[in-house]
Amino acid sequence: MPASRPELSLVPRPRKVSPRPGRFVLDAGTCVRALPGTEAAAELLRTLLGPATGLPLAPAADGRIVLALDPQLGGLGEEGYGLTVGPQALLLRAARPTGLLRGVQTIRQLLPPEALSGGARAASWELPCVEISDVPRYPWRGAMLDVARHFQPVSYLRRYVDLLAFHKLNTLHLHLTDDQGWRMPVDAFPRLTSVGSHRAESLSDGVPHSGAYTKQELRDLVGHAAARGVTVVPEIEMPGHVRAALAAYPELGNHPGRSLDVWTEWGVCDTVLGVHEQVFDFCRTVLEEVMDVFPSPYIHIGGEECPTTEWENSPAARDRAAAEGLAGPGALHGWFMGRIGSFLVERGRRPTGWAETGTELPLDFTVMTWRDPAHARAAARRGHRVVSAHHRATYLDYAQSTDPGEPPAQPGDPVGLHTVYGNEPAPEDWEAGEAELVLGTQAQLWTEYVRTQDRIEYLTYPRLCALADRAWSGSGGDWPGFVERLRHHTARLDALGVPYHPLTPRSLMTASAGTAPSPR
Repeated sequence: MPASRPELSLVPRPRKVSPRPGRFVLDAGTCVRALPGTEAAAELLRTLLGPATGLPLAPAADGRIVLALDPQLGGLGEEGYGLTVGPQALLLRAARPTGLLRGVQTIRQLLPPEALSGGARAASWELPCVEISDVPRYPWRGAMLDVARHFQPVSYLRRYVDLLAFHKLNTLHLHLTDDQGWRMPVDAFPRLTSVGSHRAESLSDGVPHSGAYTKQELRDLVGHAAARGVTVVPEIEMPGHVRAALAAYPELGNHPGRSLDVWTEWGVCDTVLGVHEQVFDFCRTVLEEVMDVFPSPYIHIGGEECPTTEWENSPAARDRAAAEGLAGPGALHGWFMGRIGSFLVERGRRPTGWAETGTELPLDFTVMTWRDPAHARAAARRGHRVVSAHHRATYLDYAQSTDPGEPPAQPGDPVGLHTVYGNEPAPEDWEAGEAELVLGTQAQLWTEYVRTQDRIEYLTYPRLCALADRAWSGSGGDWPGFVERLRHHTARLDALGVPYHPLTPRSLMTASAGTAPSPR
């Protein structure tokens, strides 16, 4: 994109951008013509632009902003769009309604950054004339937020979704349960939140921490996200990372008479669910209620970092392994995941889990590969759908640079902006059949060291801009071009009130040196 046209420095980069001479003026008389099937996109346009610009953007049959669906634009797929901005009219077209939602975000970025702040008012606003044809590379472009370690109110989750949608990310993976907290209400098991959502302190700091959502709050979040083309994927951890659940219902563990607290440490807790039928009744009941709240086709059930020590020392677990014809208690992990996965498949959902060394998930599972990049190709070769999430390229709880004064972060070397940008979910040396099974990629933000909303955004941006750019725009990349666009894009982040990491020489280094310990 021409350096002289900073307003065309879009993030993510569209597939094709053709600048045109002239400007399109938005003023009090500018109306929106929403052709059949485009009403939701027109409403989003008014919702996002009206309060920010101070313009009504009223509906009208002769509106100069025209939204249209055209199923014959099949090459645009589910999320692609075509945008033509001329001096007299703006035309946004797509084959599917979601494509129009993506185009609305491009219109927002074409406006002056001041139009994003919500505090600016002007008699008119101008957009550059341009023609854009845009289609994403990957269908899964997301971010995971851990609200189990440090709870965030649903009002903030709506803002988080808004920022994802602004960057054309389409998945919020919500990590709702872990050893340190259970945030999802379950009517059949009320102690999960009355007990499991409270911990006495964190790392001996003496400060209690608590928080849980209501089902209505979560349903409202799902609706808010859907209106912006974002799917909320819930994660309910099992069979490990369940200390909060066992604090509420100790009979679900391997020592039924044991009393536990909600864990106050970080890392991997060795308490895991038992393998008796009461546990599976519990898991099925919980997931039924989760599916009632979250219509996402994908339901994430964790599965990572599950110590087998309790099973190995449990006569009941050893007997269960023998009865199922397993090699030993360690094999109960894959067996457990398979049973829960089959239950989700029977309910018409797609089970999703973290790839883990030594365990092959059933082929029904969509696999998120985090520990080793080689796991992604191995999973694709077995026939899994894959979401690439390698921790040394997508975990945003690591520091962004070695700049002095960086806030506390996950121990380990920084994961720099260039590293995130350079991550390739399906490298060129993969076979075509393997690459086709890669759904996409997502960033992760575990919150052991992240308590506040400002800290979430400081660690997330601008690294999430880099991930969004590559996930949408495709392979190869153009690092110098991205940096140039990002320098202009930061004005938009400023207008949105995002406290991002500054673009310092160290943060723009072209490599992140060293290795890091296990991230969890």
